[in-house]
Amino acid sequence: MIDALKIGLWKQFGASIDMLENAIRLSPEEYWNANKKLFYHAYHCLVFLEYYLTIPPTGFSPALPFTITEPGNISADPLDDLGPDKIYSKEELLDYLRYCHEKCRTLIASLTEEEMGRRWIEAPDAIGSPTTVNFSVFEILLYNMRHVQHHVAQLNLHLRQGINKSPGWVSSTKGDLY
Repeated sequence: MIDALKIGLWKQFGASIDMLENAIRLSPEEYWNANKKLFYHAYHCLVFLEYYLTIPPTGFSPALPFTITEPGNISADPLDDLGPDKIYSKEELLDYLRYCHEKCRTLIASLTEEEMGRRWIEAPDAIGSPTTVNFSVFEILLYNMRHVQHHVAQLNLHLRQGINKSPGWVSSTKGDLY
């Protein structure tokens, strides 16, 4: 039963990551470079994808650096909460996406029933979080998948409004878990 659960989880989580990749790839270079929100949603999604795949999350160090706005200095612009140390190219983000894709696949493939029940605990202010998060590893994976899909929807909306195109639905990832 555990293998069937892991395979199903991977097929769906991997599909969410594939949809993120498709949205990034579809954006024309000039639109990507001119649209701060498009870039930011992809960047934010990838940093948190990696973060939520880090078990335990303490000591997390992302592959692509960022700066967290100091408490009390948060502006009205929602893009100012977690900012990249530089504006990364589409190719740099796609490389990061491939890294996160493999990290996700490896983590899910290695899970045992005991590991799925282990706690993933994030203390307040760990990465700009205002509250403590205390999920099982299985639950943080579902939470992470939902977070990725949320930002894919935002990217698709930006693309539809900006270039009148968006990528299609991916029902299952193309890569196997094992």
